Amino acid sequence: MSINNERRRFFAGAAAATATAVAASAVSRVAMAALPEPVLQTKPDTMAPLVPNTGRPYNPVVTLNGWTLPWRMNAGVKEFHLVAEPVVREMAPGFKANMWGYNGQSPGPTIEVVEGDRVRIFVTNKLPEHTSVHWHGQRLPNGMDGVSGLTQPAIPVGKTFVYEFVARRPGTFMYHPHADEMTQMAMGMMGFWITHPKAKHPLIDEVDRDFVFLLNAYDIDPGSMTPKIMTMTDFNLWSWNSRVFPGIDTLNVRKGDKVRIRMGNLTMTNHPIHLHGHEFLVTGTDGGPTPKSTRWYEVTTDIAVGQMRQIEFLADEEGDWAFHCHKSHHTMNAMGHDVPTMIGVDHRGLIKKLQKAVPDYMVMGERGMADMGEMEMEIPENTAPMMTGTGPYGGVEMGGMFSMLKVRKSQKPGDYRDPGWYKQPPGTQAYEWTGALPDPARPRAGSKAMPAAGPGPVTEVQIRKPTGHAGH
Repeated sequence: MSINNERRRFFAGAAAATATAVAASAVSRVAMAALPEPVLQTKPDTMAPLVPNTGRPYNPVVTLNGWTLPWRMNAGVKEFHLVAEPVVREMAPGFKANMWGYNGQSPGPTIEVVEGDRVRIFVTNKLPEHTSVHWHGQRLPNGMDGVSGLTQPAIPVGKTFVYEFVARRPGTFMYHPHADEMTQMAMGMMGFWITHPKAKHPLIDEVDRDFVFLLNAYDIDPGSMTPKIMTMTDFNLWSWNSRVFPGIDTLNVRKGDKVRIRMGNLTMTNHPIHLHGHEFLVTGTDGGPTPKSTRWYEVTTDIAVGQMRQIEFLADEEGDWAFHCHKSHHTMNAMGHDVPTMIGVDHRGLIKKLQKAVPDYMVMGERGMADMGEMEMEIPENTAPMMTGTGPYGGVEMGGMFSMLKVRKSQKPGDYRDPGWYKQPPGTQAYEWTGALPDPARPRAGSKAMPAAGPGPVTEVQIRKPTGHAGH
C-alpha cells in the first residue's frame, strides 16, 4: 500500500539520519554540526501516524491529507529540517495549484514534540525571495520568534537559519512566515505544530484518535494554477490543508473511540465548523487546554482568524457524518462572484437564440444551484467543479471545506483506512411517503396564535432641538 511504503521510507529516513548522527559523534564535532537530511513528501494522501522511535514517547497525531516530519536526535536535541520552496499541490483529483510550502507540500509537514524537548529547526530558503518562520503561540526567546526585521534578519535566498528553543508548554500551535506575509501565506506557507504533554495532565485527556488540519483559502481563477496574492476577501477556494472536497480525506474512527480534532485558521475570515451526529467539547485553544469549568457541549465551534480550536467527543453513533464549515459559500469550489441569481427566470424562449450567438451558453441556476452539480458542464482544464462529490445515493453537492466522520464498529484500533459507505439498518433511513397526507396546520388570522391586525397605539414623538428645547 502506497501510504505504508511512504511511512516505511519516513522511518528509514529518520533511522538513517539518527544512525548518521551517532556515527558522526565518533568522528568530530564538525560532522555533528551537519544538517539533518531534509525529508520530502509530494503525495497529498493522509499518512499514517509517525510513532516516535527516539526521544520521549507520545501518542502521535494524524494530519488530514498530510504527514509528520521525522527528526534526528543530536546530543539530546531533537533536530528538524524545513525547506521553504515552491511546490505543486494537488487540491483535488485533476486540479493542481502552484504554491509555496515546505518539504514538497503546502501546508508543510506537522512537527510533533514533547513538553520539555529542546528543539532545533534548520530552515533552508529555496524561495525566490527572503523569508522567516514564526512559531505561532510558542513561549520562546524573543530572538527565536521569527519576525523578520524585528527579531531577526530575514533568511536570504539560498541560506539556512537555525531556530532553537525548549517546547515549554503542551498544546496546539502553528508555524508560518513573518516576512512578506501577504504573498507567502496567500501562496500556502504554513504548517501545524503539536507539543504533547510529558506526563499525565489534569486538563489533557488521552484519546484514541487525534486528527489535525489547517483551514486555508485561495483565489485561483478557473483554468489557472497560481493563487492571486492581492485578494483580501473574495476567495473562491476554501480548503482544509489545501484540499477541497471531494479531495479531502474522511476521518475514519472506531465506534466508541474518544476522538480529538485540532484545527487552526490561517484564512482571512472566521469559520463555524459543524459536526453532524455528535456533540463535542472545546478542550483547547492556541493558549493551551481550556479549564474544565469553561467547557460546554456544542455541535458547532467558530474559529476566528489566527486561532486554534481543539474539540473532543465520543464517537458513539455509527454512520457517515458530515463535517464542514457552516458558511454555505465555503462548501463550494471555484466560481465567479458576479454570476446573477437566475432562480425563477424562464429561459426557454431565449436559450436557442443565445446559443446561436454564444454556442457555449448554458443556463445558470434557473431552478437552484443544484443544477450545477448535475450538469456535464464543460469547465477549463485544471479546475475543480463548483459543486461535486458523489455519495451512495447521488450527488453530495458540496465542495470546499467539507468532509465526513466515518464511525464503524468494525474499524480496528489504529486502522485509518476508509471503510467505504455506511449501510443504514432497515427502518433507520428517511423514505418516500406514498400514503394520504393530513392537511397542513396553519395559523388562522384572528386565532390566539395569530391575532387579527388592529390599529397600533398612538405614539407621540418628541424632537430635541440642538438648543436643548423640546418640541413636538
